[in-house]
Amino acid sequence: MLPGNTPLESVCLLTFFVVILLVLRKLFSWVFDYFVAPAMGLNADLKSMGKWAVITGATDGLGKAYAEGLAKLGIDVVLISRTKDKLDNVAAEIREKYKVNTKVVVADFTDANIFTHVEKELTGIEAGILVNNVGYSYAYPERFLDVPDKKTLYHNIIHCNVVTLLAMCQIVMPSMVEQRKGVVINIASTAALIPSPMLSVYGASKLFVSKFSTDLQSEYKKYGIIVQCVMPGYVATAMSKIKKSSWMFPSPATFVESALKTVGIQNQTTGYYPHCFLVAAINSLAAISPKLASYFVINSMEGIRAAALRKQKREQEAAAAATQTAQ
Repeated sequence: MLPGNTPLESVCLLTFFVVILLVLRKLFSWVFDYFVAPAMGLNADLKSMGKWAVITGATDGLGKAYAEGLAKLGIDVVLISRTKDKLDNVAAEIREKYKVNTKVVVADFTDANIFTHVEKELTGIEAGILVNNVGYSYAYPERFLDVPDKKTLYHNIIHCNVVTLLAMCQIVMPSMVEQRKGVVINIASTAALIPSPMLSVYGASKLFVSKFSTDLQSEYKKYGIIVQCVMPGYVATAMSKIKKSSWMFPSPATFVESALKTVGIQNQTTGYYPHCFLVAAINSLAAISPKLASYFVINSMEGIRAAALRKQKREQEAAAAATQTAQ
C-alpha cells in the first residue's frame, strides 16, 4: 500500500502507472521498428538473399508494388498471375524502368491442379525471396449465409489465401533451406487482428496466414530464413475499391516502400505505421467494451454493403436502359 492512500487507491494508482508504462513501451517499440531500426540499417539486406524474387498476384495492387520495389533494389522478378497480357505489360514496364530480368508465369490459383505447372516453371530459378500476395475476398461485406454463390466464393478464398500460400512455400523454400538464407513475405490483412464480421471467411483465412507465418519463422529461423507476415489496413487498390490514396489509405507503392523497410525487424507487422493506429484504436475499444466495438464494426460493414448494393443496382438499371435503347 502506498503511504497516505487506501488499499483501493493504491491499486488504482499502480494500475494507472502500469498502463502508462505499457503504452510508453508500445510507443517506443513502434518508433524504433518503423523509424530508428531502418535508419540504422538493421533491416534485412534483401538483395543478398538471392538472384530472384517470386511474387504471386503480381499484376495489380500490392503484388505489382512489391515486384517494383524489389526490382528497384536490382533483384530479378518472377511475376505470377492469371492474365497473360497484364503479366507481359507489367514485366515490360519493370524491365524498362529498373533494368532487371523478368519471368512471367500464368497461373489461376483458384485451380486446384495449377501447382505442378508453377513448380515446373520455377525449376532452375534461384529464388531468395517469396512474396505470397495473391488473395481473394468478398465483393462487398455480407453475412455468412447470404453471400451470393457462396460455395464458389468460399472455395476461392480458402484456395487462394490458404492452399496457395502453403503450396508456394513448399515449392520455393527448399532452395532457401539449401542456401541457408531467404525471405518469405506472407500478405495477410488487419482483418486478422480486429473483429471482421461480414467478412468472416476472409478474416479467418488471414488469421491462418498470421499463425502459420509465426510458427514457420520459429521452425526455419535457424536456417537463416526470415518469415514475415504483413497485415495491411486499407490500401488504395482494386480489391479495396479505394480509388484515391491518402495518409491512412496509402498507394501500393507508398505502402510497400514502408513495408520492405521492416523486413528483418518485424516478423508480424501492419507494414505501414498509420495502420497501427487503426488496429490499436479498434482493439482498445474492444478491450473497454466488446459490445461497442462489435456494434461499431458491424455498422461500418453494413454501411459499406448498402453502398455497394446501391451501386450495383444503378449499374444494372443503366445496363437495362442501354439494352432497351439499342433495341
